[in-house]
Amino acid sequence: MAKTDIEIVPTIVPPIIGPKSKKQWPGTPEELRDPDYFPPLAAAIPLGIQHVLAMFIANVTPAIIIAGAAGFGFGSDSADFQSMIYMMQMCMLLAGVTTLLQTVGIGPVGARLPIVQGTSFAFIPVLIPLVADKGVDAMAMVTGGILVGGLFQTCLAPFVGKLRFALPPLITGLVVTMIGLSLLRIGIQYAAGGVPAMTKGLPEFGSLLNWSVAGTVIVVTLGFKFFGRGMFSASAVLIGLIVGYVVAYFFGMVSFENIGRATTFAAPKLFPFGIEFGAGAIIGISMMAFISSIETVGDVSGITKGGADREATDKEIRGATFADGLGTALSALFGGLPNTSFSQNVGLVAMTRVMSRHVATCGAIFLIICGFIPKVGAVIATVPIEVLGGGVIVMFGMVAASGVKMLADVDWNSRNMVIFAVSVSVGVGLMQVPEALQHLPPTAKVLLTTGLLPSAFLAIVLNLVVPHRDD
Repeated sequence: MAKTDIEIVPTIVPPIIGPKSKKQWPGTPEELRDPDYFPPLAAAIPLGIQHVLAMFIANVTPAIIIAGAAGFGFGSDSADFQSMIYMMQMCMLLAGVTTLLQTVGIGPVGARLPIVQGTSFAFIPVLIPLVADKGVDAMAMVTGGILVGGLFQTCLAPFVGKLRFALPPLITGLVVTMIGLSLLRIGIQYAAGGVPAMTKGLPEFGSLLNWSVAGTVIVVTLGFKFFGRGMFSASAVLIGLIVGYVVAYFFGMVSFENIGRATTFAAPKLFPFGIEFGAGAIIGISMMAFISSIETVGDVSGITKGGADREATDKEIRGATFADGLGTALSALFGGLPNTSFSQNVGLVAMTRVMSRHVATCGAIFLIICGFIPKVGAVIATVPIEVLGGGVIVMFGMVAASGVKMLADVDWNSRNMVIFAVSVSVGVGLMQVPEALQHLPPTAKVLLTTGLLPSAFLAIVLNLVVPHRDD
């Protein structure tokens, strides 16, 4: 099952295994299919770092988006800008820690497979209404919702395999497509100059310079994707961001001021934003945690099929979902965002055919090291919002495209078409006209104006209630 996270998958030359070779490096085909096999460090370390490169940009982008929506991200005049740096730091640190929960495991927690965890895009449409223009103080409510949502997902672990019947490709494809559609607006806002510039009505919002920089990222990304080969093609988005960054630097759009203010080392803080519990945050995040659980099952199946040509065991599925939920709850403790398995890394395992969980462990250690160094987040924060906008236009479009790909497996009879039509119409309509719900209680407005949750709820209920019959 495809996930909503973005596929930036650098490739590595697979091991040369000749039929007559006696000593095969980094291992025999049988060894490479074994999750417990530990390749030589000379192979395990670069393979692990490759996993990090495949997910790094997508892992920190949600923190930038949520901070920007709340008003303490790019373009903010507030000292709370440093809070975004901290959130990015936690994205790296908690991704590494939660990956260790998957690869090393603790008791029933963890699949003991090469599953790489990261900050999920899927929760962004639910989180944005909770924080919109409310400043850093809004993160306390988000923290409470993420903590409860993570624990809820943990409780689902023993039963998640039995719930897949409620989410066929019609439902999962619709949900992923809606996630992509709901995020496209953010990409356009960033490319034009950022949310603060838009809300303040600054004349530079939507300027030719902003669009030229964002357009450069898009053009370079498409060029390397379709005309490059190997690693250059697979790393197209990352290369596009680098080229856009260089162009923005020569236009004077890059500031290194915050790098000097960031410390070299910093430990995570317990509940750095405080914690509050609100019905809207808890219900919205818990519903998305349910969907994320089902997608994690798909990722586990994808890894075992792609890397070892076998089905995932019930123990592996339970362990992966346990780690997913506990990782999300753990992220909440330190001010992080919901955590989930990353599908681009599932694809990487299928490409390299290296099933060793110790390879992913090497990548996790690298992420943890980065998570203790705030200057890494400060360097990423120097990327102009217009450059990031060009990148996320491509990435969010790929999210929607992934949903469409999943929908290709649907039998498009009149029943399924009506379910899809009603669900999308209500969801997209509420996203476009949130004022239509102005008379509802605040919690209901937060949940329904996401568009995503009402679409998913309608689709699931209709799919269970409407009978199957021939057209």
